Formats: sequence, structure tokens, C-alpha cells
Amino acid sequence: MAKNVLIVESPTKEKTIKKYLPKDFIVASSYGHVRDLPAKTLGVKIDADFRPEYVWLPKAKKNVAHLKKLVAKAAAVYLATDFDREGEAIAWHIADGLNIPEDRIKRITFHEITKEAILGALKKPRAIDAALVDAQAARRILDRLVGYKLSPLLWKKIAGGLSAGRVQSVALRLIVEREAEIAAFKSSDYWTIKAALKSSDSSAAGKTFEANLTKIDGEKIEKETTYKLFAGPYKIKTTVLNDESVLDGHIAKIAASPFVVSAVDKKRQERRAAPPYATSTLQQDASRRLSFYAKKTMSVAQSLYEGVDIGGETVGLITYMRTDSLNVASVARAEAREYITKNFGEKYMPASPNIYKTKSKGAQEAHEAIRPTSIKRSPEVVGKYLSREQNLLYSLVWKRFAASQMSPAAFDVASADLRAGAYEFRAVGRTMLFDGWMKVYDNSDENYSELPPLAQGDNCALVSPPSAEKHSATPPPRYNEASLIKTLEEYGIGRPSTYASIIYTIMQRRYVELQDRRFTPTETGTLVTEFLKKHFADIVDLAFTASAEEGLDEIAEGKKPWKDLIRNFWGKFADQIKQADVTVLTDEKCPECSAPLAERASRYGRFLACSAFPKCRYIKRVKPAPKAPPVPTGENCPECGAPMVERTGRYGKFAACSAFPKCRHIKKENKPFGKFRRFKRKGSSDKNSASEPAASE
Repeated sequence: MAKNVLIVESPTKEKTIKKYLPKDFIVASSYGHVRDLPAKTLGVKIDADFRPEYVWLPKAKKNVAHLKKLVAKAAAVYLATDFDREGEAIAWHIADGLNIPEDRIKRITFHEITKEAILGALKKPRAIDAALVDAQAARRILDRLVGYKLSPLLWKKIAGGLSAGRVQSVALRLIVEREAEIAAFKSSDYWTIKAALKSSDSSAAGKTFEANLTKIDGEKIEKETTYKLFAGPYKIKTTVLNDESVLDGHIAKIAASPFVVSAVDKKRQERRAAPPYATSTLQQDASRRLSFYAKKTMSVAQSLYEGVDIGGETVGLITYMRTDSLNVASVARAEAREYITKNFGEKYMPASPNIYKTKSKGAQEAHEAIRPTSIKRSPEVVGKYLSREQNLLYSLVWKRFAASQMSPAAFDVASADLRAGAYEFRAVGRTMLFDGWMKVYDNSDENYSELPPLAQGDNCALVSPPSAEKHSATPPPRYNEASLIKTLEEYGIGRPSTYASIIYTIMQRRYVELQDRRFTPTETGTLVTEFLKKHFADIVDLAFTASAEEGLDEIAEGKKPWKDLIRNFWGKFADQIKQADVTVLTDEKCPECSAPLAERASRYGRFLACSAFPKCRYIKRVKPAPKAPPVPTGENCPECGAPMVERTGRYGKFAACSAFPKCRHIKKENKPFGKFRRFKRKGSSDKNSASEPAASE
């Protein structure tokens, strides 16, 4: 009797799912993508209406032969690849490449790898979604056209070995523009005045509190300056107290004036929990709280999704981790409410379930948020079965989901306005009445200060002389992984499956470096961005890139033919290629043949080369700007005793021995990239890894 064949993407997932299926099923893995555009040629027939030329991936050929034998004898072939465009495309390539008859193809999807989810999916097979396949093909072709047509130009105009990508180039521009904005920023000093007070009223006597100066002669001292940045406005709040010479006069007048409470406002405030994680927010929180890089976050999340051995049983611990949806299955909500009531009490369970709506553009609402497959598997229960990294990330997911289903936290918020002659101060206090969701979700950064029970007309006295604190207006901060991902998401650049690969790619290409976990552009990255801005403004434009993403969403929804998007893009892009393929010359002449010199760049920096190359091979080196001397760290080398200094390498700052090259000691724990560069674990189906075709070139 012929058996059914179920095909997934990874051996880990294969191992987990195999235990849940009836005996008449054979489970096999495709090991990720099986077909793609060829690696060394364009692979898109532009003259044949952009027909893609797919080829078997070299790494997949042996496995494909095995799959072909399995499906030839199968009663039915269940394609259980991931529930997104990439997964749909893999399913189609398997079906199309292996010539599986349409009546034997059964496409199934699931958000979590549990027995209930798998058996439920088997009962609801469907056909392959052609619209999703078209959307993935359109993205792949669009990215291939950009990558293969721009890269030779970059080799010719800037330096050999460079490349450009549709989405990565926008991310790079964000970093380059931010660096320019920081360089152009003009800082200024300003001061704030505070007063430490205590109430003279008997009920509040002896209790001190702090108040901040807000007005002088009825005029607000705070001002807001808005700077126009590439990625939206940047607002800085300062005060009109920007002249140090007037401070002593103000402080003397304040100290000589009695303080009287002019108004008191009290109100109850509720704070709802944040929604469960989507891909971008998980990556942002893992970066901020765990110091995980986006690629590492996705790799660890993939292992939790595919299954972990829990006491002899392989169990998928979280739902699918590439999602922009905040939906939660009703079954999961019901289980969470039961768990919260049992473990925390009725008051921690809201009267009705908390439901969150997705705000991101093009969100796939059919998907679910990232959550534990069962809230009953708390970190305390499963932690002993997990690696340290798995436990850290799982705890983050579990706590965020549990908190999202709990009652709001409640506070008493009180504010008091006080007058001291011509000066007005404000004091604010907040008291927690009920911790609610904060009982499970770490909020150690929350600060609470209480006000004494003040009333209008109360007199207050200074505990100490008023103090002035100096501040400096700061430039916009450089992007770290969390803020870069947040910005990309806000502008609709990329999708959940691409954030990690975007950042990984611009790092690998040496377009940016990390300094204190923040991105700074290299000279090469700046040159590439300036070239693209000059000749291909659309490629690095936020609005244009976002509109392309919206077009891909329309294709996925079946509202737009995929070739329309490619045709509209290619017409203008092809003209820009022709216009940009003109050598930009300097005013300087070659001393050997008198031809104009052209500016070039290499991994060693900028240089001038004769435009008559290869007939004339004259090169003039451009002296680089002197590097700043290394900064001592205050430590001595444990190997030779020489001072340790801070140096900057490919991936940012690190501590090294100043006696280099005689002593090559490096302080390993300070190596900035940590385990980011570790290759993916064997059998992983992480489509964002370096060994798989990139989601966006």
C-alpha cells in the first residue's frame, strides 16, 4: 500500500513532526530551498517578459533525487513548508521541479509544531497559493535585477568586489545619513533648576520631594527644536536658561521667595501591557535586553520553533517566529486566562481577553504573534532542558505573552504646581496601586517617586539651596540593531524574514562597522551610498522602497500581476544604468598620458587612476586621514605586562596589547561580535543564513 509523504524544510522539524503522524506517513526534509536563480548569471530573461530561469541548487541535488523516489510512489504528497511567501515558494518549487501531479499535492500550514496543530493541519489541506508564489518570485527577480546590474557599476566606479541590494542599500543610507547628521549637529549648553522641598503642613511634615522650574514670569522656560533628518524629524527639548551668567541671580531670587502650592492634580492611571512579540519587536527586545544580534535571535528562535527534547519528547516551544501579526489563537488565549487565574489570582485576569491589532503596513493577519505553544511550559518548567541562549530567549517570549494577557497595572499619579515669587515649579509623583502584568514582565527600568499629601495653599520650605544642572543638546544617536530594525519597520522597508539578513549583509560587505554596538559607516559604505544617491535616487529612497513592498503585498493578495511591478521598475532603472555608466573624471591629468584621472576606491582607501586604463595603468595614491592614536584602557596585558589599548577592527572596538606585533594578546570577552558570526547549526532551515539565498540581495 502506497504511503503518504510529508515534506518539511529541516531535519529538526522532520524529527519533531514524525512522532505525531500516523504510520502510513513518511516524513522527509527539503533542507531549505531546492531551486533558485543561477548563482553566476542573471537568470532572468528580460527580453522574454522577465521569465526566471530556475536551477537546482548544488547542495540540494542529492536530496532532490531522494525526494523524487519518495514522491513517485506516494499516494499523496503533503507540502508542510513554512507559513509565509518563502515557504509557499519552496512548496511550489518542490511540486513543480519533481513534476508531482496536481491531484496528489496537498499543501498544509501551521503556526506551531505541536501534535494538535499538525493533526489539525492534515484535516485542512489546500492547493498551493499561486499569488504568494508570484510575490516571492517578484521579490527575487526585483532583487536580482538590482544586484546584478548595479554591482558591475560599483566595481567600475568605486572598487572591485562591491555589490548593492535593493533593501540593504536603504538601510545603509540610513546609517550614512545619520553619520552626516551627527557631524553637522551643533551642540549647545543649557541649564535646569531644581528645588528640594518639604511641606510645612503637619500631615506631610518632614517628607521631602523635588520640583523642577517650569516658568519665569508666566513664560515657559522649556523649548523644543526640531531637526529635519532623512528618516523623519528629531526633536530636542532644552530651556531658555542658556546663559550661565544669569543663573546665580535666578537662584538667589528663588531662595529668597516662599514656596506656596498653587494647584494639585490627582488621577488614577492604568497602563496596559505591550502586545506579544512580532519578529521586529522580538529582535529589538533581544538586542536591548539580551545583547543578541538579530541573526542570533532568529537562529535561537528557529531552534525553539522546530523542537527541543523535553524529557525524552521533542516539542516545539514557540509559534512561527517570522511574523508581523499580533493575533493570538482563541485556544491559546483561553489557556492563558486559565493559567493566570490559577497561578496569580482572579484580579490578574482581565474581565475580557486582551486583543491587539497590528499597526505595521502589509501585516499578514492570518498569522499569529510569537508566543509559547503552551503557557503551561513556563521557563521554570522547561529551563533545565534548554541551552543558556534558548532559555534566555524563551523566557523573554513567555513573559511577554503572559503579561499581554494580564490585567493593566494601576497607579496614582499626582502633580503639584508651586509658586516662588515670579518662578513656577512642578513636582510629579507616581504610586503603584496594582502591579498587574508587571508581576511577570521585567520592568526594572521603571522609576517611581511619591509626593507627600499636598493641598492648594500649603507652604513649603527649601531643604537646601536650589541647584542648577548643566546639560548639552546631543545629536541624534547612531543606529543600533534595535533602532535600525524599528526604523525599517516604521517605513515599511523589508519584511520580518529580511531584517536579520539586511543587517548581516551590510556588515559582511564591510559597509558599516560596530562601535559600542552602534553602526558607523565605513568609507566604502559612504562612497556606495553617495554614488547610489546621485545616479539611482529611487533605489535608496524610503518612500520608493516602501511602495515596492506594498506592490509585493498586492501581488501576494492576488490584486496585481507580478510582471506589472517588474515592468514598471525596469523601464526607469534601465535608463539610469545607462546614464550612470559614464566615468566621472577629476580635473587632474595623468602625468604619463595626459588623460583625465578618475577617482577610485579599494579596500585600502581612495586613489586616483588613469581613465585610459587598461592602456595606461598610472595610479596616484591619496593619503588617508591620520588615524587617532589608540586609547589606553587602564589595564595591563596579562601575558607581557604592557598597557592594553582600545583598537577598532572590522567589527568594532576591542582591547589589545600595545606591544603588538610582539605580543598578540586580545581580551576575548571584549570581542564585539561575540557569537554573531557562528555558522548556522546543522540541519537548520533558517532561510536568512548565509548558506541560503538571501531574502533580498
